[in-house]
Amino acid sequence: MRAVRTALFGRRARRRWIHLILGGALAMPYVFVGSVIIGPLIGDDHVLGSLTAQLSSFAVGLPLAAVTALFPLTRPMSVAAVRALCGVPDDALAEGPARSRAARGRTAAWFALHLGFGGVISGMSLALPPFAAVLIALPFFSALRDSHLGMPAAFGEPWVLALSPLIGVASLVALAACAAVAGGLLAHWAPRLLGPTPADRLADAERRAADLAVRNRLARELHDSVGHALSAVTLQASAARRVLDQDPEFVREALAAIEDTTRRTVGELDAVLGVLREADGARSTAPAPSLAADLDGLLRRTRAGGLRVSATVGMDPAALPPLVSREAYRIVQEALSNALRHGGDSCVTLRITPAGPDLTVTAENPLPAHSPATRPGGGHGLRGIADRARLLGGAAEAGPAAGVWRLTVRLPLMPPKGHA
Repeated sequence: MRAVRTALFGRRARRRWIHLILGGALAMPYVFVGSVIIGPLIGDDHVLGSLTAQLSSFAVGLPLAAVTALFPLTRPMSVAAVRALCGVPDDALAEGPARSRAARGRTAAWFALHLGFGGVISGMSLALPPFAAVLIALPFFSALRDSHLGMPAAFGEPWVLALSPLIGVASLVALAACAAVAGGLLAHWAPRLLGPTPADRLADAERRAADLAVRNRLARELHDSVGHALSAVTLQASAARRVLDQDPEFVREALAAIEDTTRRTVGELDAVLGVLREADGARSTAPAPSLAADLDGLLRRTRAGGLRVSATVGMDPAALPPLVSREAYRIVQEALSNALRHGGDSCVTLRITPAGPDLTVTAENPLPAHSPATRPGGGHGLRGIADRARLLGGAAEAGPAAGVWRLTVRLPLMPPKGHA
């Protein structure tokens, strides 16, 4: 009994009933248009006074509703109503406007069904409750029995009069049952008519791939920017601590370098988080660092940390394409970070030179005698360098060679189309 009561009057049933009432409200303009068409055909100006004329107007209005539902934006409106009121899982429904002809056709069919069922249930919801209330009250109020309400003559019989409250309650239960069945049918058909098409699934997969690419890009930017800053600041602070009493001037320079590094990193972090802000419609105020504008500062801060850097730049960085300049800066930054972490106060030889259609970045530093063939630490930085190079159509190689650790990266000066 409880299950029946929940099925007829539970929260889900009530919400689906509201969805049907909404369909009935949407159907009214089309019914009025249908009455304008039907009126001259039957020669009656009072169409709404005849049940047959009303049903004919309804039958003419539904095809009109299906035609107007061919517009792409009908599907988002219908999907929003179904999600809010019908209890259909979100992943069973499509996102966005209907683009293909098949999707628009299914949306039109859904719209016609929604308005059709909604119009019938709305009419019943308007007519049956007052009728049921009269039947329930009829045995108890003689004024109702004596009034001219158009009740059938059978209600004058005592036994029928005694049963009229039961008939009234049964009418309300029948109305709830009809609404529950109609709402359940619409909820069952919604995934088939408003569900994603193969084109929608492909577009959704492309959106997820784009989101994943943004996440990976953000992770690389954070790793390269913050990781380099932490390595540099740690070495600068360590060097300053060792000579705190003997060389105050060096300590002063190290503290200034730490201040400059952290300030610079905050700006870079703002640029990195701009990737997320742009997704929300906002834009970062700090530009992303590039080889043309920031290489000298990067070398200066790295040298302040105790790493000796010999840099050779065989071209004007300002002549590089902006994308190549930004990615090359991050690659150089990660190469110097690796040298800071694993090479201590050794020296690094950095070469940035053009090689035909490519830009070649090479970083070498001596391997300590106790160093293994591969560097510890997980290799996230080297993977990030390889990812950056691959996304631009280039390549990266890293490993020991003749007593040094060598990183060689090739970046095409004209990246593939579609990269920005």
